[in-house]
Amino acid sequence: MSTPVAVAGSAAPLIRVRGLGKAYQRGGQTLTVLDHIDLDVQAGEFVALMGPSGSGKSTLLNLIAGIDQPTRGRIEIGGVDIATLSEAQLADWRAAHVGFIFQFYNLMPVLTAFENVELPLLLTTLSRRERQAHVDAALAMVHLSDRADHKPNELSGGQQQRVAIARALVTDPQLIVADEPTGDLDRQTGEDVLNLLGRLQRELGKTIVMVTHDPKAAARAERLVHLEKGVLVPEGPATQQP
Repeated sequence: MSTPVAVAGSAAPLIRVRGLGKAYQRGGQTLTVLDHIDLDVQAGEFVALMGPSGSGKSTLLNLIAGIDQPTRGRIEIGGVDIATLSEAQLADWRAAHVGFIFQFYNLMPVLTAFENVELPLLLTTLSRRERQAHVDAALAMVHLSDRADHKPNELSGGQQQRVAIARALVTDPQLIVADEPTGDLDRQTGEDVLNLLGRLQRELGKTIVMVTHDPKAAARAERLVHLEKGVLVPEGPATQQP
C-alpha cells in the first residue's frame, strides 16, 4: 500500500483518492493507464499534475472531475464517492461542483461570450435575471465585461480562455480542473491566465487541479505531483519561478 500524496498536518482533504485504477481493453489486451493511485488534495489548494505523454495525467484529471469512471478504487470529493454514482447522478454532480478549463477553450462559436458563460446555468433553476447577475459577475472577474457581446472569432486566444475561465466560475464550483490551460497561448498570455488562476485560489478559495507539461506553469501551483507510467510520485512544493 502506497503512502497518499498529501499535505502533512492538514484537515480532511476535499479530494481523497484511494486505490484508484483505470484500464482499457484493446483487442485481447488490457492496457493499464493508472495503477493504485492514492492522492489527497486540500480545499483551497492549487495542485499541478505533470508527467510525460501517456503517463495518465489527463486520465487522472478526468476521473477526479467525474468525466470518466475508474476501473477500481475510490474518488471522494467533499465526502461523496463519485465512483459509485450513476451516469445521471454524475452529470448532476459535475454541474454543481466542477468547473472545467480546457486547452482549446471549447467555446460554442455561434454564441457570444455572455451566452457561452451562461451555458452551465441553463441546467439550474435560476431565473433569467439571476443568470444574468451570475454571468456579469464572472465576466467582470476575468475583466471581459466589455466583450460580453463578442463571439469567439472576435476574441483573441487569451480572451477566449478567459471566457472559458468565466464559464468554469459561473456556477461557483468548489473544484476547478484545468487541462493544459496555457498550452495554446503565447508566453505572456499564458502568464496572464496563470495569474488569474492564482487569484481564483487566493481570493475565492477555489481548489484547482491543473495538468500541464510546462515546468514554468507548474511552478505557479502550490504543489506538484508527478505521474510516471500510471504511478503517482510525490514531488513536494512547486518551485516558484522568479
